[in-house]
Amino acid sequence: MDYKNNILETIGNTPLVKINKLVEDIPALVLAKYETFNPGNSVKDRMAVKMLADAEEKGLIKPGGTIVEGTSGNTGMGLALAAIVKGYKMVCTLADKQSKEKIDILRAVGCEVIVCPTSVAPEHPDSYYSTAKRIAAERPNSWYVNQYDNLANSQAHYESTGPEIWNQTDGKVTHFVVGVGTGGTISGVGKYLKEQNPNVKIWGVDTYGSVFKKYHETGEFDENEIYPYITEGIGEDILPKNVNFDIIDGFTKVTDKDAAVYTRRLAEEEGMFLGNSAGAAMKGLLQLKDEFKEDDVVVILFHDHGSRYIGKMYNDEWMKANGFID
Repeated sequence: MDYKNNILETIGNTPLVKINKLVEDIPALVLAKYETFNPGNSVKDRMAVKMLADAEEKGLIKPGGTIVEGTSGNTGMGLALAAIVKGYKMVCTLADKQSKEKIDILRAVGCEVIVCPTSVAPEHPDSYYSTAKRIAAERPNSWYVNQYDNLANSQAHYESTGPEIWNQTDGKVTHFVVGVGTGGTISGVGKYLKEQNPNVKIWGVDTYGSVFKKYHETGEFDENEIYPYITEGIGEDILPKNVNFDIIDGFTKVTDKDAAVYTRRLAEEEGMFLGNSAGAAMKGLLQLKDEFKEDDVVVILFHDHGSRYIGKMYNDEWMKANGFID
């Protein structure tokens, strides 16, 4: 008989899917690493179970304890599934810009969810970062995950996502394109791919209002780059330790409007029902088209599922209210 012992064993080994209509002007083969096939419907399942296993090994959490994390939704979902299987409680803090669907999904899998203001600095006591740290400090037998600086995050992708992409492309991958938030995916995958072939190019997709692109190009952390933005799951107003800028060849920035529009276009033209960061990544790849040649194999990673964004990018009234469609 062929079966898994629990839902966590279904994480990984996601398919590569060819993108067709949206890349007609690109001479290269463009393949999507389709991470919604993970049980929590996102790439974050991979690093959630890795970070928890790492914490258990180090004795940072004891049986029956509480996992506490600040999340944009998907890491919280991966951790929640692991918490259910392993018998932990789960507390998630989210910024109030995150979709209602993400909050509802986390509550549906037993999370305590605390919504925090987006429009405060990371060090402000009410930010979702600070709130998560405070709760973990106050509650006995709690573990603050800190996906931004927890290097088990990027290690998960070095051990699983990177090797999968290398093997699925038979070592022919030439470019890897992905939206950057915590930096775990781009850094882990990028490190693995460059170890196999130093000529593989690693491109990050950033958003306006985030510090990554300018910092990568100048080494300057410019607070003038920081302002609120709508795009979910990518960009930061901090420099997470998981972002290894040395292995990233470059960044391209995508507007909120383009990210939202291309999220819809992926669904309507490719049948790929994906989240907001996929739209940003897709538009970012198109902005990089001059980088790709005929024999290249470009892999783009799509983080999460469209069900998280029904009230936003897939809602005409929301799109009109934000000036993204007429």
